[in-house]
Amino acid sequence: MQIKGKTVAITGGGRGLGRAMALEFATRGGNLALIDLNQADLEETRQLCAEHGVSARVYTCNVTNEEQVTQTMNAIVADFGSLDVLINNAGIVKDGLLIKVKDGKVVGKLSLDQWNAVIGVNLTGVFLCGREAAERMIELGRGGVIINISSISKDGNFGQTNYSAAKAGVASMSTVWAKELGRYGIRIGAIAPGFCATDILSSMTPETLAKVIAPVPLQRLGQPVEIARTAVFIVENDFFTGRTLAVDGGLRL
Repeated sequence: MQIKGKTVAITGGGRGLGRAMALEFATRGGNLALIDLNQADLEETRQLCAEHGVSARVYTCNVTNEEQVTQTMNAIVADFGSLDVLINNAGIVKDGLLIKVKDGKVVGKLSLDQWNAVIGVNLTGVFLCGREAAERMIELGRGGVIINISSISKDGNFGQTNYSAAKAGVASMSTVWAKELGRYGIRIGAIAPGFCATDILSSMTPETLAKVIAPVPLQRLGQPVEIARTAVFIVENDFFTGRTLAVDGGLRL
C-alpha cells in the first residue's frame, strides 16, 4: 500500500511510540487520525504532523469502552472518508510479582485490578479497535492494514504476568485475523519491540538503565523511529501478513 493520501489511525497516538509512528507516516504523506485519552498530548502530536502538510485530527477515546470505540471509528470515516490503516498502540503497565514473599511469608500478590487494567487496555482495547476498524474497511471495500503492537514480553518477562499475557494474546490475535480477513484485502501485522527510549525508560537512573541495556546484544535502547519504520514496512509490503516482527536489538528474555 502506498501511504500518501491514506488515512492512518493510531491509538495511543499522543506520545511515545504512537507519536513517533504518526510523524513517520506524516512524512510520507499519510493523513492521521490520532486516538488517545490525553487531549494536550494529542494536540501537540497533531500540530507536529500538520507541519508536514497532511491532515491530522484528534479523537479522545477510551479503547476499553465499546461505545466510544464505535463512535470514534464512525467519526474517523465521516471526517476522512476512508480508513486505510489502524495501528493498535495504546498500552499500559502495572507490573507486579504473582506472589510476593518475604521471610517465607506471602506479603502480597498481583491484584485483580492490576490484571484487569492491563488486559483491558492492552488486549481488549486491541480487540475492540481491530474489530471496528475491520468492519469499516470491509464496508468501504478498499482493503486495509491493521498493525498490533505486541512486545518482547510476550514470551514471558519477570514481574509481568498481566502484560506478558496480554502481549502474547495480541500476537496470537494478529495471526487469527490475518487468516480471517485476508479474503477482504485486509492485511495484519504485529511488532514486538524490545526496550525503547520512551519516556518511561528515559526517566530511569543511569544505574537502572545500564542493567536494562546490559543483556541487549546491540548494547543500546531501540529508538521510537525504528519501531515507526517497521510499521511503515508492514504497510508498504503488500505480501506481508500474519507475522510478528521482533525489533529488540537481539534481546531474548
